[in-house]
Amino acid sequence: MDPRQKELLMRIMELEFACIDLDLYLATHPDDTRALQDFKMRSQELMNAKMEYELAYGPLLNYGFGTNPGRTWQWIDEPWPWEINWRRSGT
Repeated sequence: MDPRQKELLMRIMELEFACIDLDLYLATHPDDTRALQDFKMRSQELMNAKMEYELAYGPLLNYGFGTNPGRTWQWIDEPWPWEINWRRSGT
């Protein structure tokens, strides 16, 4: 896995975590306009990051939500999560 692919995948995971966290917060604080604005911004960043990843490296999911219709099976060719060295260089 090349460094850019790993970096982009890490960014996607960070954004997914942020979106889930904000979604849970908004479930109990629906009138928090700042949190809603943050959620919308992070969600857009996440969609953009996923699109960038899929255009460069293929689908992230195998059930038809990707940007590569008809090629969703290609995710199997990528490393599995436990096969990726997540350590940052120099550590």
